[in-house]
Amino acid sequence: MSVAPTPPGEIVAGIREGDLLLDKYRAERVIGSGGMGVVISAMHVELEHRVAIKMLLPAVLENPEAVARFARESRAAVKIRSEHVARVSDVGRLPNGCPYMVMEYLEGTDLTWLVERTGQIAVREAVDFVLQASEAIAEAHSLGIVHRDLKPSNLFVIERADGSKSIKVLDFGISKVTPGLSASGAPALDMTQTSVVLGSPVYMSPEQLASTRDADARSDIWALGAIIYELLAARPPFMADTLPQLCMAITQGSPPPMATFRRDVPAQLEAVILRCLAKNAADRFGDVSDLARALIPFATDRGAGSAEVISRILSRRAASTASPSSYPDRSPSGETLGSWWHRAKPGGPARWAVGLGAATVLAVVAVVIALRANRVEPAPPAILAAPLAAEARKGAPSGSPSPSAAEPNGKVATHPTGAAEPNGEIATHPTGAADAGAQRISTRSPPIHTKPAGKPVAPESPRPTAPRPSTDDDVFQNRR
Repeated sequence: MSVAPTPPGEIVAGIREGDLLLDKYRAERVIGSGGMGVVISAMHVELEHRVAIKMLLPAVLENPEAVARFARESRAAVKIRSEHVARVSDVGRLPNGCPYMVMEYLEGTDLTWLVERTGQIAVREAVDFVLQASEAIAEAHSLGIVHRDLKPSNLFVIERADGSKSIKVLDFGISKVTPGLSASGAPALDMTQTSVVLGSPVYMSPEQLASTRDADARSDIWALGAIIYELLAARPPFMADTLPQLCMAITQGSPPPMATFRRDVPAQLEAVILRCLAKNAADRFGDVSDLARALIPFATDRGAGSAEVISRILSRRAASTASPSSYPDRSPSGETLGSWWHRAKPGGPARWAVGLGAATVLAVVAVVIALRANRVEPAPPAILAAPLAAEARKGAPSGSPSPSAAEPNGKVATHPTGAAEPNGEIATHPTGAADAGAQRISTRSPPIHTKPAGKPVAPESPRPTAPRPSTDDDVFQNRR
């Protein structure tokens, strides 16, 4: 849809070729136009750098929703830092009140024109194109942004400095910000009305045709599948003469087999495409990372690199937003954690990460238990061992074992009553008497007294003992 005719020499309403815009951009020519806006090329007079300036038409300013979408597009584009999105360097309003957006100037062509000119695209090249676009879409999804208008004409092919081709994703004008994921932290609002159909119906999922407001990231996955199909078959997967017929085909029909158009497309790749085009959103790939992994066998090395980038983008975002107190048992798409584990690729990075984390936790617990089990009680200080041993010798009955004898564990067991414990602990009695059956302060098993022969016997019944006379050692203890 083209803009309304402008007077001779005028590029767009109120702007002529050579006009200086914003005191720094020299207007050149129109390079794109649509029903609501126009894109012109301009030269930065100071930097001698060409840019693209996208602006709304004056007639559209009366539509608040169109103005809001324009602002939303600029915010979405500036948040996404992928090389596969046209960079936005400035936004504002022209003197005539029209909103504008200064963007990266691109030289190349879109995929629609490429297919019309060359026909069917080679399998690996087509897969690489979609994987590069998926890099940008993965970053958008990680920020809570759903594009909702992916199609070949919004995928622009440029040439890198080394001669390789690169994809740029354009037009986030009808993108949707998922509620609760706005950059400001406040609940984000989706300004799309349920009854409004936005996007290109040929590339819209069944749920987006039914309710644009309810379209989520899986609608973008549908569109990516439709794009791969068209690049390989040189026609969309669903075609009809009227919009109602097209909607019927998308919601109830099946795309023609790829063999109808060419025979060099692997059956496994066709299965990946058909999964993207599943009528039920839950039957599609769970996210762009899953789709990218499925496409790796049909991509070049550069395309496989894009798949790795996609996986890192989504994994990093998941790690940064997760918190131990708020792990959900179900994902926003309705998938449980158990089904995610079974869906995760065996030997893939997701399962490796979970397994490594569990093994690390178990190893730490095992080390702590082992250290606690092998802990050795410290021996009594040497400064106290000698006086206690001397006191025990004077109060011990004849023939009793020496209280200073070394125990099997290398400790010296000293007791006020002169009885040595086998475990090397000091047993203290409340009365100070040599009571073999009295309760002692110990965390170990009850004491076993030994006869001179060294054979263990059962504890004897308590018997009173006469108080012993004071000794020099007692005086020494009192002085201490």
